[in-house]
Amino acid sequence: MEILVTLIIGAAAGWLGSMIFKGSGLGLLGNIVVGIVGSFVGYWLLGEIGVNLGTGWVGAILTGALGALIILIVINLLFRRRY
Repeated sequence: MEILVTLIIGAAAGWLGSMIFKGSGLGLLGNIVVGIVGSFVGYWLLGEIGVNLGTGWVGAILTGALGALIILIVINLLFRRRY
């Protein structure tokens, strides 16, 4: 059951991060991966500066979205499309 909850939170966080960033879409699987990895980044970053966005699903989604946004910015900087 925890895997399903992790996937749902990861998908929601990745989708929210991609909506804020307005970059190219990564699809459902990409959003899940970016959201899950973003959750780790968000929790680490917010822990370092001493900020807590809450507990439960909402806090996890907001923290994951913040981390996903950071990951999307880094991905965009590293793999910028040159036309």
